[in-house]
Amino acid sequence: MSRKALIIGSEGNIGQPLVKHLRGKGYETLELDIRSGWRDSFMMADINNPLDLLPAFDWNPDVVFILSAIVSRVTCEQAAGLAVSTNLAGINNILQLCKKVDAMTVYFSTSEVYGPECETMDEAISDPKPNNRYGLTKLLGEKLVEYEVQQYGLRAVSLRPFMIYDEEETLGDHRSAMIRFASDLYRGKPINVHKGSYRGWMHISDAVRAIESAGNVKEYSVINIGNPDGCPVAELAEMIREELGASKDLVRTNEIPPRMTLIKQPSLKRQEEILGIKPEVSLAEGVKRVCDRIRERIT
Repeated sequence: MSRKALIIGSEGNIGQPLVKHLRGKGYETLELDIRSGWRDSFMMADINNPLDLLPAFDWNPDVVFILSAIVSRVTCEQAAGLAVSTNLAGINNILQLCKKVDAMTVYFSTSEVYGPECETMDEAISDPKPNNRYGLTKLLGEKLVEYEVQQYGLRAVSLRPFMIYDEEETLGDHRSAMIRFASDLYRGKPINVHKGSYRGWMHISDAVRAIESAGNVKEYSVINIGNPDGCPVAELAEMIREELGASKDLVRTNEIPPRMTLIKQPSLKRQEEILGIKPEVSLAEGVKRVCDRIRERIT
């Protein structure tokens, strides 16, 4: 019998490729999101309204992937009440239902939990001090998960993703640097590179393998997921500029905005040892995929 997976937040940039991946691996899937839609194996619900979640859990999923959240630094600062209620009370609603059906629970957190004071972003030894409300609510969400594990036997794992990108993801100013740089440079628009910033970039095809693998973890753990081959964001911008043949004058440098972390360099030992995942898509290959697709998407 195939394993049953409930994907909460199925319509997002991570949720959509995760559903496709899980189906390809033989999972029976049920998708759930606050965005409206009508198709087989999809339900609309807001995690802040637990009664609307009940039919999905009556389906008795074996594993629940919690991707839903109010995301982004800017949004969570502006809509503080919504961020706190969704990322805490909404997550709590899901956790109580996961316990009810004894489902393995994969909680999708964020690398923003670490904050700028964690030079070594190691899950085992770091003392996270987030400097924005998004990271704070996600860290408190992790604490909720951990509490349910320790006090009530919830089977779960928390993932802290670092810079996941996808050539098919939604375009817009709210997206991460990889997609914004490519789409803006191709249009002939200038881009701003934060002076001294450093990131690693994980292609979605590697990320969904890691997320699926998390559903098989036997003991609770917090696990970073990302690509170990990081680089200065200025180098990434230059790679994209060269690939697209854009003018050097379009690449500009500015200081990092408030509530951002300049350098993100995670330990990925648990990703390899617990999840058994080594990223397969190099940064060079990923940049080429993004730029090739941007040329097709923007006419």
